[in-house]
Amino acid sequence: MTDWESFLASFDGEPGYLDWAAFGPLSPNVRAEVHADAELLGSGRRSSIDLVADHAREVRDLLAQLLRTDAEQVVLQPSTTYGLMQAIYGLSGGLLVSRAEFPSLTVSASRAEAALGAIQVQWLEPEGGFVTPEAVRDALTDETSAVAVSFVDFRTGYRADLSALRDVIGDRLLIVDAVQGLGAVDADWAAADVVCGNGYKWLRAGRGTGFAWFSARALERLTPVLSGFAGTEGDLPLDAVPQPAASAQAFSVAGPDHLAFARLATAVRDIVEVGIEAIERELVARSGDVMYFADRYEIPVVTPREPERRAGIVALAPAPQDAAPLAASLANHGLTVTVRSDLVRVAPHVGTGADTLRLFGDALAAFSSARVW
Repeated sequence: MTDWESFLASFDGEPGYLDWAAFGPLSPNVRAEVHADAELLGSGRRSSIDLVADHAREVRDLLAQLLRTDAEQVVLQPSTTYGLMQAIYGLSGGLLVSRAEFPSLTVSASRAEAALGAIQVQWLEPEGGFVTPEAVRDALTDETSAVAVSFVDFRTGYRADLSALRDVIGDRLLIVDAVQGLGAVDADWAAADVVCGNGYKWLRAGRGTGFAWFSARALERLTPVLSGFAGTEGDLPLDAVPQPAASAQAFSVAGPDHLAFARLATAVRDIVEVGIEAIERELVARSGDVMYFADRYEIPVVTPREPERRAGIVALAPAPQDAAPLAASLANHGLTVTVRSDLVRVAPHVGTGADTLRLFGDALAAFSSARVW
């Protein structure tokens, strides 16, 4: 059983890491699970191989707890993008999506439109890149059958209001890329119809640990275009081609990587045991600490200030001539962040300690003292 103190202590990396939105260094429990399962798979014993394979069932149960849903509606995927493609390629009608979204959404939407002709992409260009309920409401048309959105925007850290989006779009499908929020903050997941994520960021489970959840409405309306042999009921289909499964399993291609999902099961179990509510409270406080230092040294922040509208990402927006010096100061002080399109994305986690925040403050102080006004 993982308690709060042991969970915080599991963030055992060196000070200076503020890039959890890009990659989450593996937790000690996950690393231990990797070694144990590798030994089991090296034994050649059927019972050992089956024990590792059972992690696929276990992780679906744990994800269902985290999402407050039924495990039958959860399907394992190699990545977030695979899950999003399963949903988008299965759509028909208009798909409303922001041009500012992560390419998992924009590229998938464009490719599906060009290849199948079943969907028509309706591009949303919201102010500041924030996909607000108001922006979505103003862009909806009678042809819109689905809206796709990131739960937490990868550029700005804006946290979408899924409940309000559901109220605005009515009976249309809501497809959510949850990779920047799942395991970090909670949400009204039932407001969505498809939720896709991956364990390699905030969950600290490494790559290859994707999944997707499909609501009953999504299962009814989406066609499993990319369904493979693993998307059928029963045993391996031989000498016949059965119909796709009636459950979320229809939206799968081949068998899962059991080592990957052993990692994910371990990571999700830790989250479930300590409680997502406690993690959210601490993470929002840590992102507030980052904002405090940015304000102190007069570096603009584009991430919303309201705690309910942010998660772990804080996007700094220095003047164009200041972006490179700021990035250099952060690197010189041993800090890892992401710099993209003149934004400096700072992403702490709940285990980000005072030593890392001190380094961050020192880096901003050094930058500020050398800045030419």
